[in-house]
Amino acid sequence: MSKIIALANQKGGVGKTTSSINLAASLAVLEYKTLLVDADPQANSTSGIGFDPRNIKDSIYECIINDIDPAQAIQKTETPNLDLLPAHIDLVGAEIEMINLNNREYKMKAVLEKIKDQYDFIIIDCSPSLGLITINALTAADSVIIPVQCEYFALEGLGKLLNTIKIVQNRLNPDLEIEGILLTMYDVRLRLSNQVVEEVRTHFHELVFDTIIQRNTRLSEAPSYGVSVIMHDANCKGAINYLNLAREIVKKNGLLKEEENIDTATL
Repeated sequence: MSKIIALANQKGGVGKTTSSINLAASLAVLEYKTLLVDADPQANSTSGIGFDPRNIKDSIYECIINDIDPAQAIQKTETPNLDLLPAHIDLVGAEIEMINLNNREYKMKAVLEKIKDQYDFIIIDCSPSLGLITINALTAADSVIIPVQCEYFALEGLGKLLNTIKIVQNRLNPDLEIEGILLTMYDVRLRLSNQVVEEVRTHFHELVFDTIIQRNTRLSEAPSYGVSVIMHDANCKGAINYLNLAREIVKKNGLLKEEENIDTATL
């Protein structure tokens, strides 16, 4: 059974694409067949995993607008068990083109229904907005991860996003759950980072993942090489953080394999 998880936050710069790429890669490394869906017109997940969006012929855009078979658009990545449904700049126009379509909020769901049985996990990287493409992703998803950076304006806009999720739950996707709030860009040296962690945990309690993503040079470098941080440096803090997050999600969903009961912190 496939689990579809969207990563969404209309606030830019919170580590959403970094988290999408590296969570997907971590799940793949743990031997779960994983599809990364780039639903952001900036196509950063596509380029960050080693593909040039300018050379992409078939993408999520063609699947939604022209009804092409998603199997035709899916690309195999260098990471075993990890595939990509890419994006390119045409996705910018998709929201306008979808306005007059019937069931416009369900277009991505219809695309993913065709291939979901081939994967254990489908990770959707949403654009930094609450537009129609993001609504499509939330309608298609089983759950949503909300990345929140450990910085001053961390909770700014979070209320609006939670309100949007509630509207989607009420009107479009009653089964949508919040998988968790993911704290990113944590700097152990900064008092502010610790204050934000405390504040978010106080507000949202068990909704917050135990795993916190720390600031890490290797994590920042990896996209420029077109690989996930695990392929770039499997022993760095960033790789271990995302592997721990993947395990936390797998365990939470009752999908943990026996051989995975090793503590990644010992890697």
